[in-house]
Amino acid sequence: MTNQDKTITHELVLPRNRGLYYGGAWHKASLGRRIPVTNPADGSSLGDVDEATAEDINLAVKAARVAQPAWRALAPTQRAAAVRKMAQKVRDHAEELALLDALDCGNPRSAMVGDMQVGAHLLDYFAGLATELKGETIPTAEGQLNYVVRQPLGVVARIVPFNHPAMFVCAKIAAPLIAGNSVIIKPSEHTPLSALRLAELFDGLLPAGVLNIVNGQIEAGASLSEHEHVDNISLVGSIPTGKAVCRAAANTLKSTLMELGGKNAMVVFPDADPNKAATSAVHGMNFGWTAGQSCGSTSRLFLHDSIYEDVLERIIEQTNAIKPGLPDKVETEMGCLSSKAQFDKVMEYINIGKSEGARLVSGGTRPEEPELANGYFVRPTVFADVTRDMRIAREEIFGPVLSVIRWSDEQTVLDMVNELEFGLTASVWTRDLATAHRAANMLNVGYVWINGSSAHIPGAPFGGTKQSGLGREECLEELFTFTQAKNVNVTLEP
Repeated sequence: MTNQDKTITHELVLPRNRGLYYGGAWHKASLGRRIPVTNPADGSSLGDVDEATAEDINLAVKAARVAQPAWRALAPTQRAAAVRKMAQKVRDHAEELALLDALDCGNPRSAMVGDMQVGAHLLDYFAGLATELKGETIPTAEGQLNYVVRQPLGVVARIVPFNHPAMFVCAKIAAPLIAGNSVIIKPSEHTPLSALRLAELFDGLLPAGVLNIVNGQIEAGASLSEHEHVDNISLVGSIPTGKAVCRAAANTLKSTLMELGGKNAMVVFPDADPNKAATSAVHGMNFGWTAGQSCGSTSRLFLHDSIYEDVLERIIEQTNAIKPGLPDKVETEMGCLSSKAQFDKVMEYINIGKSEGARLVSGGTRPEEPELANGYFVRPTVFADVTRDMRIAREEIFGPVLSVIRWSDEQTVLDMVNELEFGLTASVWTRDLATAHRAANMLNVGYVWINGSSAHIPGAPFGGTKQSGLGREECLEELFTFTQAKNVNVTLEP
């Protein structure tokens, strides 16, 4: 029997604590509410966790507020040293955390190992920027000195989603911690377990109250958004949730950072290599990484008429070769959707696509393997002959559904890409340098790949335009987001 064949109970490490972590200690929820946690691959229970209400959020904010001044007072290099220790903890427990996330969110175990490496890398990346929180001097009259310093905001709250649970916890605490803020993380109510396990692993690496993790649902998120002593509220999530958070934040005029939805386009020009374009289109859908549950998935594929059938045939062949499997198995290349609500939504959109007249050419059903019958599995799905007015071409599905659209005129296809409210990412495939840069310039999105898809580069600003978000992450600008500029004007005594 190989290691892959062993039962997961010999390897799985569940969090010992299921409560709320704030002030450096574990607490029970004040009202005793609990949130059930379910394995989406088979419907089995993973136990439950405490649910924070407004009273619990207030206590967590107080703890974070008390802890922040001493954290701010440390030298930037001291904060960086602590965050690097956190990165090493993630690396040391990468396999354990990956398995936990695979069971909790349905993503493949092998992909979640990659998530842990990304999370650790971003902790290290921002630790390396600690001494870049520089101000400036302003030329002024003789006898005066004018300078600008960057100071932390105070308490930062970040609401993270279900598709990359542990990675997002690591990635979203890094910049505000390095900037000198205390942080409160609210994980998704669907996938709280790895956040709690990270709280256990990080315990003692930071002063008590600097990092706080509270499970909760809508009430917890709303309480963080409107709390007068939360200085920034950030979200990775849907556009409706982002709007609700911004409305709540407006009452106290706190700053926000939003990475919201996407209906991202890949535009393939007639001179592109058909096989490479097809492979990138499949890769860009993140079928294997998250079963298509990714804000950055290139779910609208615009193929030029001259290569339409050729590229489509290759995509069908590649997607048909992807076999969903149980997420905890090392060999699984595609897992399942994270919840029944996600599964029902995806299946509804597949039915909508059929009713609108799109041609279903791959997937669209549950896999046939008996071991997957009780989980929220959907085969990679491709619709051909989609038109710009169809709902599957205009609305974010957040699942493994690719819409393929035919085009022949460059200006028309760019107009189709830009006509939606979304503006997160886009991909352009062409061998012509002028065409590539012209298209990239015209696309109204925040992040463009040319002859590629899906990859992120730390240091390259990631974020959306229009209703796909506010601000930029994974770069120096994210670090500055969690600071405020203060100007000091000095008159020197003679």
